[in-house]
Amino acid sequence: MAIKVALGQIKPTLGDVARNLEMHRDMIERSAEAGAHLVVFPELSLTGYYLQDLVPEVALDPEHSDTLGQLSDLGRKHNLDVVVGFIEVAPDYRFFNSSAYLSQGRIIHIHRKVYLPTYGMFDESRYVAAGDVLRAFDTRFGRMGLLICEDLWHPSTIYLMAQDGAQVLIAPSAGPGRGLRLPDKLGSTYAWESINRSAAQSYMLYVVYVNRIGFEDGVMFSGGSELIDPFGRCLVKAKILDEDLCFGEINALEVRRARTIYPLLRDERLDLTLRELQRIYAKRHQLE
Repeated sequence: MAIKVALGQIKPTLGDVARNLEMHRDMIERSAEAGAHLVVFPELSLTGYYLQDLVPEVALDPEHSDTLGQLSDLGRKHNLDVVVGFIEVAPDYRFFNSSAYLSQGRIIHIHRKVYLPTYGMFDESRYVAAGDVLRAFDTRFGRMGLLICEDLWHPSTIYLMAQDGAQVLIAPSAGPGRGLRLPDKLGSTYAWESINRSAAQSYMLYVVYVNRIGFEDGVMFSGGSELIDPFGRCLVKAKILDEDLCFGEINALEVRRARTIYPLLRDERLDLTLRELQRIYAKRHQLE
């Protein structure tokens, strides 16, 4: 089955959930008008990124959130699935950098960011807790995985998603623009393009990478969202440094074709990987 996916490259306003909600509603309406089946928004799209002490004020309880409920209902109205980023508050009052997959009026999956960058310009672990679950999940369009920004810089996360059956990897991001790489590309853009293509081609799956734009606390977010096919080809590329809504097609037959030509997942030796990881873990923690 082929589906049309929308990449919602937006500029969230820091800490203003109500204003950001309206931005989401507008892009969902525009995506529906264009015939999309799925729209993906960036990391922390409802709140902005550099929240720091604002985290408790903007946090949402997924089970009782009117904001997520509105987006879920709007998606159902237009028969459109939605991926949205937000700060999640858990029953034990921990906070998480989360993204939710909304479908047919329900939340069918929430991913809590596992790897929190706390180096250089990043300080996430001071304000939110790390997730500890990596799972693919079933949607009406097939089995997918959801990873957030820094998660993709750790190859183990993509490996686990692929081994768990994901054919589409959704990757919301709040990626700053950094460094110049001649002749006309930011170093950060080059890095993300390399990661996305490597993930897609290594595991023969689609990568839906959606980055934000705008400035917060002197940091520039660069955009450059893209859709990569299972052969590592870029099907859609959004603008750099500007808001954009672009569309591309995902076709499960392309996943099948790629995995037939390159049967790497078929030949993967999970028993070997598990055994060697157990050995390394035991050695590192002096369990042997």
